[in-house]
Amino acid sequence: MDKISAMQVFVSVAELSSFSRTAERLGLPKGSVSGAIQQLENQFGTQLLHRTTRKVTLTQDGHRCYERCKGLLADIDELESLFRTSSAPLSGRLRVDMPSGLAKIVIQQSLAEFLMAHPELELELSSSDRRVDLIQEGFDCVVRVGALQDSGLIARPLGKLQMVNCASPAYLQKYGCPQNATDLQSHQMVHYQNAQVGHSDRFEYVTAQGDVQQVEMQGALTVNSTESYSAARIAGLGIIQVPIIGVRHALDTGTLVAILPQLSPPAMPVSLLYPHRRNLARRVQVFMDWMSDIIRQQYVQ
Repeated sequence: MDKISAMQVFVSVAELSSFSRTAERLGLPKGSVSGAIQQLENQFGTQLLHRTTRKVTLTQDGHRCYERCKGLLADIDELESLFRTSSAPLSGRLRVDMPSGLAKIVIQQSLAEFLMAHPELELELSSSDRRVDLIQEGFDCVVRVGALQDSGLIARPLGKLQMVNCASPAYLQKYGCPQNATDLQSHQMVHYQNAQVGHSDRFEYVTAQGDVQQVEMQGALTVNSTESYSAARIAGLGIIQVPIIGVRHALDTGTLVAILPQLSPPAMPVSLLYPHRRNLARRVQVFMDWMSDIIRQQYVQ
């Protein structure tokens, strides 16, 4: 294996802390991955990795080598990009993660058209409600909804999703329709908790002055996935606060009813996150531009 390829293997092993996952990511036999690391260690004259039966970690020299290799590989990519034509077809594998509710909307609306425009591109779309580790799990970019934590990743703000308060007709028939914030004390709310948005057991709304107010509400059910959240609101188990793009059809067909328009929830930010690289692969850049356009079509802010 040439030295550049060996460095690419080493960087992947360092980021994933795994020989087997690196082999899967790069489409190589596991023996080739081990051979590449041994080749670099022999050439550099130092041990780069600590290997145990459970995990792989960088040595002190390995950390220094990792940072230098990342820089060198970025420089090589940047040099190669000088001679690539923008009309060249996109190819290769692209790994993306986004919340399941948003993934459903993207798939239904526009994904087929994007893949038809780039037939040589292989897209692996992960859609779960857990917070994935972009580096460790080998994703090229992720879409996150809600406030961001300091992760060391590059964040590309896409805008904010309009939110809506709603409940099922069965719930409103049983409990009545609240008219103001005080009425919420006698109502139920479906509580939501997961790694993306944390725990939500309060009704939030924006005042005319732009302040965010919270009303603590009782609720018999707490869920941790959008599918369960959707099922709970259809079953009439309580009031929910959701992005309007996910419930437009339900509102149009009467499965859900919008309530308390004067107590609108704060808009929810949406961001694209990707690793700190000087030169992203063109397939990643093109996908992120396309994704930005698709999501911005749903924004009101």
